[in-house]
Amino acid sequence: MSSATITNRATFLSPEAQRRVLFLVLCLVWGMTWLAMKIGTATVPPAFFSGVRWTVAGIVLLSWRFGTGASLRIPPRLWGRVAGVGLLMVTFNASIQLYGLRHVGSGLAAVLTSGLTPVALLAFSVMLGEERFARRQALAIGLGLFGLFVLFGPSALAGAGKSGELGGAGLILVGCLSYCGGSVLIRPALRRVEPQLIAAVTNCFGGFVLLIGALLFEPGARAAAALDWGAAAWGAWLFLLLAGSLGATVIYFMLVRDWGASRTGTYAFVSPVIAVLLGTWTYGERLTALDVTGMVLMLAAAGAALRRGPLRS
Repeated sequence: MSSATITNRATFLSPEAQRRVLFLVLCLVWGMTWLAMKIGTATVPPAFFSGVRWTVAGIVLLSWRFGTGASLRIPPRLWGRVAGVGLLMVTFNASIQLYGLRHVGSGLAAVLTSGLTPVALLAFSVMLGEERFARRQALAIGLGLFGLFVLFGPSALAGAGKSGELGGAGLILVGCLSYCGGSVLIRPALRRVEPQLIAAVTNCFGGFVLLIGALLFEPGARAAAALDWGAAAWGAWLFLLLAGSLGATVIYFMLVRDWGASRTGTYAFVSPVIAVLLGTWTYGERLTALDVTGMVLMLAAAGAALRRGPLRS
C-alpha cells in the first residue's frame, strides 16, 4: 500500500497525526529490514541483490505515475541534485553497508546505524542550513543513545574484534553517513517535487548504476543473474522491495520534507525496539529489566524529538 493511500484513508486525522501514523509505519518496516538484508545477502552477492531491488522499485514507481497521469517532470536545475542523492542513498550506501553486514551481526549493525543516524542527520542539517541547532534536540538524541547502549551495548560488543568485524563495522558507518548526507541534500528538491517522484527517480537511477557496477565488477553477480536464489532470499527480496523500497522509502521522503531530516531520523530509536519485540514474539526470547529500561529510554527520546516542530533555518 502506498503512502498516499494510507494518508487518504486517514483523512479523519489532522495532518500532523497522519504524519505520526506514517512515522510508526516507517519504524515498523525498517525494524525488520536488517534481518531481511542479512538473509538475502547470505546467498546472493550484496550489490547485485540490492541493485535489482532498487531498480525494480524505481521502474514500478515510475510506471505507476505514468499510468495514473501523474507528473514525471523534475526541473532541470534539480537533476544534478537528485542524481547525486540517488548515488549517495542507493548506489554507495546499499552496496557498502551490505558488504559490511556480511562481517557484522545484524544486532551490532543495528546499533551502529541507530546510534549514528540521528547524530549525523542533525549535524548535516545544521551544517547545510536546513535546521537550527536546538539544545532540546541534542538532549533527546543523547537520551536515545544512552538507551541504545543500555539495550544493545553489552550483547553487541560481546566478542567484538573477530576477524573482519572491525572492517565490516567501518563499512556500515561509512554507508550510514552517505545515506544521512543524501537525506539532507534532497530536502530542497522535496519542496518542489513530489516525494513519490523523487523516490522513483533516485531508486531507479541509483539502483541501475549499482546493478551495472555489480554485473561488471562484483564476483558472482553474473551467475546470480540466473535468479536461482532460493525461497529464503526471494522472500527477503520481496519484503525489501514491497515494504521497504515501495513503501517506507516514499514515507521517509515525505517526512523529511515536512519534518526535516533530524526529526525524521529519530526512527532509529524506535525501529530497534520493534526489532527486539518482534524477536521476542517470534523466538520466545526473554526480556530483562535492563532491556526494558533501554527501550523505554529510546522511546522517550523519540517522543521528546517528535513533540517539537521542524527547526528550519
